[in-house]
Amino acid sequence: MRADLLEQAIQNDIAAGKRPCCIVASVGSTSTSAVEPIPQIADIAERYHVWLHVDAAYGGSAAVVPEMSHIFEGVGRAHSVILNPHKWLYVSIDCSVLYTRYPEIFRRASALGAEVLRTTEDDRVVNYMDYGVQLGRRFRALKLWYVFRYYGREGIVALLREALRLAQLLETLVASDPDFELAAPVPLSLVCFRHRAGDDFNQRLLAEIYSSGRAFLSHTVLNGKFVLRFAIGNFQTNETDIRETWDLIRAAARKLNG
Repeated sequence: MRADLLEQAIQNDIAAGKRPCCIVASVGSTSTSAVEPIPQIADIAERYHVWLHVDAAYGGSAAVVPEMSHIFEGVGRAHSVILNPHKWLYVSIDCSVLYTRYPEIFRRASALGAEVLRTTEDDRVVNYMDYGVQLGRRFRALKLWYVFRYYGREGIVALLREALRLAQLLETLVASDPDFELAAPVPLSLVCFRHRAGDDFNQRLLAEIYSSGRAFLSHTVLNGKFVLRFAIGNFQTNETDIRETWDLIRAAARKLNG
């Protein structure tokens, strides 16, 4: 997201008689793990009185690493923030964490007044059914607690730091191979790249990797081009895995080239 274009879009909406109500900014976007300029976006949200939600579902976990804390600059000014510990905090799916400075607004939007839902403890506890669309819920917080209890802060930092290092290693391997090219910056643990042979070749390359049964990559489309996505996030992934998978990718490309 570009802050200048965001402000222009808001001004255009206002001029057309519309009222912008929400901005959703990313810390680690889905396709490329982009970290958007949250401080500048927050300035705009405050200037035009628009709710700012920060989607840090994947990337937000990295902010616990001291040298990566800058990715959360300005996030404290958001009205709400979401993180998904199942994406990069070593928690089994599914587990989402929502923070908000305005819980009463969520409650007014979602709470139900049905008599059957009332209990004698309503005034003593926070009932999470009142803060979202989901009425039933599981005790997801328990498995997140187990991760914190087992690894501790320093253990989690070490795991995240290693994932970041491995992504930088893979970025170097891609950049040094004349047959491949990087398709986006690598701020976190996701590497987007493609073979220089074109879209059809990259689609066939992805299928070839799948058929090996040894690795799973996904894809996206950036600037109209088919791109492979290599995400590093499992607590067991090590440097040998990265190098062996990269060798697999290169071997698959050579096979397709005949």
